[in-house]
Amino acid sequence: MTKGIYIATVEDHSGKSLISLGLMHKLLGKMPKVGFFRPIIEDGELDTHTQMMLSHFDLKISYEQAIGITRSTAVHMINQGKTGEIIDLLIDKYKQLEEQSDFVLVEGTDFKSEGGLAELNINVLIAKNFGLPVILIGNGIEKTKEELQDIMQMAYNSYEEKDVQVIAIINNKILLENIEIANMAMKDFLPADIEAYAIPRIGSLLNPTMREIIADLDGKILFGADYLENQVGSMGVGAMQLRNYLPQVKEDNLVITPGDRADIILGVLQANISKNYPQIAGIILTGGLVPEEPIIKLIEGLSFIVPIVSVEEGTFQIANKVGALKSKIYANSHKKIQTSIEIFEENVPIGPLLEKLMSFENLSLTPRMFQYSLIKKAKISKKHIVLPEGTDERIIIAAARLVSANLVDITLLGEEYKIKEKVISLGLNLDYEKINIVNPIESKHFEDYVKTIFELRKHKNINMDIARDYMLDVSYFGTMMIYKGHADGMVSGATHTTQHTIRPALQFIKTKPGINLVSSVFFMCLEDRVVVFGDCAINPNPTAFELAEIAISSAESALAFGIEPKIAMLSYSSGSSGKGTEVEKVREATEIVKIKRPDLKIEGPIQYDAAVDMEIGQSKMPNSEVAGQASVLIFPDLNTGNNTYKAVQRETGAIAIGPMLQGLNKPVNDLSRGCTVDDVYNTVIITAIQAQGI
Repeated sequence: MTKGIYIATVEDHSGKSLISLGLMHKLLGKMPKVGFFRPIIEDGELDTHTQMMLSHFDLKISYEQAIGITRSTAVHMINQGKTGEIIDLLIDKYKQLEEQSDFVLVEGTDFKSEGGLAELNINVLIAKNFGLPVILIGNGIEKTKEELQDIMQMAYNSYEEKDVQVIAIINNKILLENIEIANMAMKDFLPADIEAYAIPRIGSLLNPTMREIIADLDGKILFGADYLENQVGSMGVGAMQLRNYLPQVKEDNLVITPGDRADIILGVLQANISKNYPQIAGIILTGGLVPEEPIIKLIEGLSFIVPIVSVEEGTFQIANKVGALKSKIYANSHKKIQTSIEIFEENVPIGPLLEKLMSFENLSLTPRMFQYSLIKKAKISKKHIVLPEGTDERIIIAAARLVSANLVDITLLGEEYKIKEKVISLGLNLDYEKINIVNPIESKHFEDYVKTIFELRKHKNINMDIARDYMLDVSYFGTMMIYKGHADGMVSGATHTTQHTIRPALQFIKTKPGINLVSSVFFMCLEDRVVVFGDCAINPNPTAFELAEIAISSAESALAFGIEPKIAMLSYSSGSSGKGTEVEKVREATEIVKIKRPDLKIEGPIQYDAAVDMEIGQSKMPNSEVAGQASVLIFPDLNTGNNTYKAVQRETGAIAIGPMLQGLNKPVNDLSRGCTVDDVYNTVIITAIQAQGI
């Protein structure tokens, strides 16, 4: 079940406040702890909409918890190519709120006229990485049926193309006589299981109050402070003689006139209490002018006074500003809030919508979500990881990041002065109180380690001198730290071969009970999902039995890291059509897995395209639970696997986390000699998670 919903508009002033109010009211009737979150807010001191939601519903979260970043910050970071960092920051804030809530209502950005497509894309990206279904909000003002249909279909397609599920479309501000037309326009392109609703245009919600106008104009209230909730239905400029102006006064009119026009001021105030004229909403006095003392005294003596406000700017400028003002709902807009909730309930049958929400399950895992989950898991129980290649620049930089983030304890192996020289040359601010630097020959454990390796390997005819040489090797020393319980895991391979890294582990860490084979997986972080590739680093040409064991181990690794395993046993043909030794090996391995682990979803032999592309998969293997949606891809040999993972990584820009070794009693992981700092950072984190015994 999902723990949230994302409300997204496709343009400015779509009235999503009404939707948020209506949904929040219903959600709080179903569960006690509902959170509210706005990932990107407008610039300014405080976001009044967020304040309104927190205040009216008495939500037990702080303002800081309810907001992400400002629009200007987001634009600046996007222009610097830091969109990924924005998503990381927002995921972290959202997940913290999600953890303390039964449900979270997330409200997307306020669209501005410029950059509409970019804003649509950032909302799609946020919803995707939050793993939330979406309610799309449309605005029916000044649109034909075709125009509304086109804009909503374009938005719907944008979300669906990124595998973000839209569960409903709500078109707001529709003329009452066009409600059914608007709904049918949506049904023309929506699948049958997606809801479409329309909410009529409500004048009392479209019209700003005097309070909103005063705030926008920075006006000074002279009279009528008790009537600031008066809603303005229209405005008129009092620049003509009173006898000509009075016939133009309308219901809920805002009168704009220079402050020295006592005749207009007194005339409309008298008309306001006359049965023969409509009531006005208020008066704005322009030019920084206020009535003279006798006029003020006369006004003070009136029994009923509408808001009278003084502003500095001229009549023309003020009229333009008022004309451009869009109504908002504030914390003290009690009437508008209640109206919004009532209108929502009248026009949106909430039962089917809530049922969809409660049953929605997000099956996708984006790279950013995956990396967030890794960090969260690593923090559950802090582990100690040894890095034997302590003088390598990539290792040092990654270690500094890991220590700064307080994710793991780190030991760097190497000569201390060389490591510190590298730290200085790299300009790093490394806190040596938080990191261990060990030169094996100078370690207080060195002699004990020598004796231990001698006892473990003496049946292989090694003597004490050979044992001493072993312990001078950083790979052996680091592995012995794990064996003796002085570290929880090891990451190496930046400057050493795979064999050099894992040989000591095979000699005395050994494999888990029931495991005959050490294999590896990469977590391939593609643009919109994370898949597992195995084995791309260890076993050159596995037999059918070994391939089956690799598949089972890889499925368990996927599950442990939050990925539902759907195993594709890759080959050069799909189904029963192919013949040949290699395809038969894959077919046999598939059958072995089915016998050993009937609970696993597996398909094989299957080609790569049929495994990952839904259309191709369904055409080649229409009844398969795996075809087109494989999350664990098992390659038939090392040559195929290693080349494929590198091709995918280089050609798509995917992040390849790993290789992560499977089957050892304690975690030892191998890096590629072409690894980046990020590769080291991520591999250390998954090693720490493995060390937790997952």
